[in-house]
Amino acid sequence: MKGEILIGSGIVLILIGFLLVFVGSLILAAGGEGDVEGGGVIMVGPIPIIFGTGRGATVATVLAIILMVLWIIGALLLRRG
Repeated sequence: MKGEILIGSGIVLILIGFLLVFVGSLILAAGGEGDVEGGGVIMVGPIPIIFGTGRGATVATVLAIILMVLWIIGALLLRRG
Protein backbone atom coordinates (compact mmCIF):
# COMPACT_ATOMS: atom_id res chain seq x y z
CA MET A 1 0.00 0.00 0.00
CA LYS A 2 2.76 2.47 0.90
CA GLY A 3 4.64 1.72 -2.32
CA GLU A 4 1.60 2.52 -4.42
CA ILE A 5 1.22 5.90 -2.72
CA LEU A 6 4.89 6.74 -3.27
CA ILE A 7 4.77 5.74 -6.93
CA GLY A 8 1.59 7.74 -7.49
CA SER A 9 2.93 10.84 -5.76
CA GLY A 10 6.19 10.58 -7.73
CA ILE A 11 4.32 10.46 -11.01
CA VAL A 12 2.18 13.44 -9.99
CA LEU A 13 5.26 15.48 -9.05
CA ILE A 14 6.90 14.71 -12.39
CA LEU A 15 3.77 15.76 -14.27
CA ILE A 16 3.56 18.99 -12.26
CA GLY A 17 7.20 19.72 -13.15
CA PHE A 18 6.54 19.22 -16.85
CA LEU A 19 3.46 21.43 -16.61
CA LEU A 20 5.42 24.22 -14.91
CA VAL A 21 8.14 24.11 -17.57
CA PHE A 22 5.51 24.16 -20.32
CA VAL A 23 3.61 27.11 -18.82
CA GLY A 24 6.85 29.04 -18.25
CA SER A 25 7.87 28.47 -21.86
CA LEU A 26 4.49 29.69 -23.08
CA ILE A 27 4.73 32.85 -20.98
CA LEU A 28 8.21 33.64 -22.33
CA ALA A 29 7.14 32.87 -25.91
CA ALA A 30 4.07 35.10 -25.57
CA GLY A 31 6.26 38.15 -25.01
CA GLY A 32 7.02 37.94 -21.34
CA GLU A 33 10.34 39.51 -20.52
CA GLY A 34 12.79 38.22 -18.03
CA ASP A 35 16.10 36.57 -17.49
CA VAL A 36 16.22 32.84 -17.19
CA GLU A 37 18.50 31.47 -14.52
CA GLY A 38 18.54 28.03 -13.09
CA GLY A 39 20.57 25.23 -11.75
CA GLY A 40 20.37 21.61 -10.94
CA VAL A 41 22.11 18.70 -9.33
CA ILE A 42 22.37 15.10 -10.48
CA MET A 43 23.49 12.86 -7.64
CA VAL A 44 25.44 9.76 -8.64
CA GLY A 45 25.79 8.08 -5.27
CA PRO A 46 27.55 10.62 -3.07
CA ILE A 47 29.09 12.48 -6.05
CA PRO A 48 27.17 15.52 -7.32
CA ILE A 49 27.11 16.77 -10.90
CA ILE A 50 26.19 20.46 -10.68
CA PHE A 51 25.04 22.63 -13.57
CA GLY A 52 23.42 26.03 -13.98
CA THR A 53 23.95 29.74 -14.26
CA GLY A 54 23.94 32.65 -11.84
CA ARG A 55 22.26 32.23 -8.50
CA GLY A 56 20.80 28.88 -9.56
CA ALA A 57 24.25 27.31 -9.66
CA THR A 58 25.05 28.66 -6.19
CA VAL A 59 21.85 27.24 -4.74
CA ALA A 60 22.51 23.94 -6.54
CA THR A 61 25.99 23.78 -5.02
CA VAL A 62 24.68 24.32 -1.49
CA LEU A 63 21.97 21.71 -1.99
CA ALA A 64 24.52 19.26 -3.39
CA ILE A 65 26.70 19.67 -0.29
CA ILE A 66 23.69 19.10 1.97
CA LEU A 67 22.66 16.01 -0.03
CA MET A 68 26.21 14.61 0.11
CA VAL A 69 26.36 15.02 3.89
CA LEU A 70 22.91 13.43 4.34
CA TRP A 71 23.89 10.53 2.07
CA ILE A 72 27.09 9.88 4.01
CA ILE A 73 25.29 10.08 7.37
CA GLY A 74 22.60 7.70 6.13
CA ALA A 75 25.19 5.24 4.82
CA LEU A 76 27.05 5.28 8.13
CA LEU A 77 23.84 4.79 10.12
CA LEU A 78 22.77 1.85 7.95
CA ARG A 79 26.21 0.28 8.26
CA ARG A 80 25.98 0.35 12.08
CA GLY A 81 22.53 -1.15 12.33
